[in-house]
Amino acid sequence: MRITFQLEPEDIARFHDALDRAERRVACAEECDIVDAARHALGQLPIAAAPGYIRQRLGEASRLLLMIEDEAFALPQPERGQVLRVLAYLGDPEDMIPDHVEVIGLLDDAIMLELLMRRLRHVMQAWEDFRAARAALGEPPAEREARRAWVAGLARRRDALHARMRRRAGREAEGEAGGEVAPAAARAAARG
Repeated sequence: MRITFQLEPEDIARFHDALDRAERRVACAEECDIVDAARHALGQLPIAAAPGYIRQRLGEASRLLLMIEDEAFALPQPERGQVLRVLAYLGDPEDMIPDHVEVIGLLDDAIMLELLMRRLRHVMQAWEDFRAARAALGEPPAEREARRAWVAGLARRRDALHARMRRRAGREAEGEAGGEVAPAAARAAARG
């Protein structure tokens, strides 16, 4: 069964307000504290009993944690800050619907993740491509010069992916600013 709903601008504003509250609560927190709080929340939330839609979105949050901790990918600012915003909301015990409420307690978390992950899709795609490139290279060689070349090659690939990620996000932002809906965003919105 497929159920869809439409969020009105006022509804989205409520989610932005909740995100702003979560950010204010962690404004002085260190990045590692935000990441730890999100990891703790994911470990404590009743995810197994949640509907599939919610489980899928919370799985995306787990991928965000892996990405932000991937030192070789070295996610730069401002994208790193965007990921931390998502994790701050997830780790917030005082979000819109208390997480302990059966069945719907994680619904606001899933909706927030859906909204924010759409913005981060180019970041996530760059990380997935980086992981594939790293896996294709295999283990770094033991010999010093070969290892140095391996690391340099991976860094070049990472930098190219970071640049691509920003180009794609920039083109999409230009389309939205011009009143157009970017094709990927339109397809995602059409899927519900």
